[in-house]
Amino acid sequence: MELPAEFALIARHFRPLAGPGALDLRDDAALLTPPPGRDLVLTVDAMVAGVHFLPDDPPDLVARKLLRVNLSDLAAKGAVPLGYLMTVSAPPATPDSWFAAFAAGLAQDQATYGVTLLGGDTTSTPGPVSLSLTIIGHVAPGTAVHRSGAQAGDGVWVTGTIGDGALGLAVARGKLTDPTGFLLGRYRLPQPRVGFPLAGIASASMDVSDGLVQDLGHICRESGLAAEIAVQDVPLSDAARKAGPDWLPTCLTGGDDYEVLMAVPPAQEAALRQAAAQAGIPVTRIGHFHSGPPAVMVRTASGEPFALTSGGWSHF
Repeated sequence: MELPAEFALIARHFRPLAGPGALDLRDDAALLTPPPGRDLVLTVDAMVAGVHFLPDDPPDLVARKLLRVNLSDLAAKGAVPLGYLMTVSAPPATPDSWFAAFAAGLAQDQATYGVTLLGGDTTSTPGPVSLSLTIIGHVAPGTAVHRSGAQAGDGVWVTGTIGDGALGLAVARGKLTDPTGFLLGRYRLPQPRVGFPLAGIASASMDVSDGLVQDLGHICRESGLAAEIAVQDVPLSDAARKAGPDWLPTCLTGGDDYEVLMAVPPAQEAALRQAAAQAGIPVTRIGHFHSGPPAVMVRTASGEPFALTSGGWSHF
């Protein structure tokens, strides 16, 4: 008997991505046995064409970004990735070549990050391509790092550089030039900090997806603290600096960084620097937490407030 179109598409493109427990994508559910003595960590993110990626972005890079933004959430918990579930909704006219390239992108990053597809769903939609991915990871019991653990006196630290993703989107929209292609690459293909050891070092953390200032505000609210950051200490790439000072507010609020934002006690700063050096991941102290109503103050080198017209990305 010939397979219906949906199941034929799954067999062609997604069954080769399936791993143990996926039942070869021939059933309605997967079976997952977590590593002995570990806590599971689950997170989900959606991406919609025209909102989270541009409709003409290469489908292999769209797939890799979808997986990586979820991996970034696991990284901010100090979790090890295990596998993922995925939903793909695409217009009926979407060519088979799009799905082939999309699946090839997933296969590439599955090999890089050691994860496999466990299952999901494929549907037709009259609207734009809509994607959702739920990733599953694991941590040692009680070691997952939350947003709510920051303490007064902790430093505000970030990995990598801030603002490249938001500037890359500006490049894609023709608002900014990018001679090297670095910024566009950072927008299309984030670098999740998987494997960075946060347990016992960071008192709170999350990844920077909706903008540095806004996401720091989330930690402030959940921890019941205020925070200050020094704008001159926020790490920028050479490409971001070359964009000029007019783009600095975009760097602070634009999002799509997928770097790890951390609260780190002074007593753990040496351990953080050592772990970062071993992982080959740069880290920078950009401010501190203190007692006060939950809020984020950005200050200039002279101590004056740095004016921002937006706090960050909003999903609604």
